[in-house]
Amino acid sequence: MAYAKVLVVEDNPDILELVTYNLEAQGYEVLRAVTGESGLACARKENPDLIILDVMLPGLNGLDVCRKLKQEESTRRTPVILLTAKSEDSDVISGLELGADDYITKPFSPKVLIARARALLRRLSEEAGVAGGDLLQVHAITLDSGRHEVSVDGEPANLSATEFAILKHLMSNPGRVFSRGQIIDAVRGGNYPVTERSVDVQILGLRKRLGNEGQHIETVRGVGYRLRGAP
Repeated sequence: MAYAKVLVVEDNPDILELVTYNLEAQGYEVLRAVTGESGLACARKENPDLIILDVMLPGLNGLDVCRKLKQEESTRRTPVILLTAKSEDSDVISGLELGADDYITKPFSPKVLIARARALLRRLSEEAGVAGGDLLQVHAITLDSGRHEVSVDGEPANLSATEFAILKHLMSNPGRVFSRGQIIDAVRGGNYPVTERSVDVQILGLRKRLGNEGQHIETVRGVGYRLRGAP
């Protein structure tokens, strides 16, 4: 996605400057905010393509910002990368359950940050290029790649970009079992630095958002996950 607009919400001036410098060096337009409130307002007004969001912010913290972003129609599909301290393990899980798409622990390599941002933006660009009407349907779940929409029994399901990508991969291969590593490779590309536990959290969130239909995503002990095929 050329010239994508990225919003960085970070109250540490050194980290904010580091992230901004590296993103701008790659040609991205960067918007900056130093509080949760100003970041939320900027996201609503500017409609960025990606949000990089620090968890520990003054006032409205990053998790609260993420929750609000995923609840609002105008921003719920915008991918979010969380910046967390290594000790904030529970915040990582909470953030992914709220719909965040990825996380990076501090201190981090700017190269890793750029790689993850580029991967998310590339996937969104590829999905946007899919013609409307490219439908997948398994059980009572319908996925429209062109519109980036999922419905269950005709009712819309609010999925994050990563949850959508995982569901699309499973629906494209009903009955087939995928390891966590294979799921990561399918939705993020090879050699993507993310823990397998993150996949477990995303699957848990995906099941919840699919309601009763979430039961069709089965855990295959010692292997991974599969979407049970229709009878």
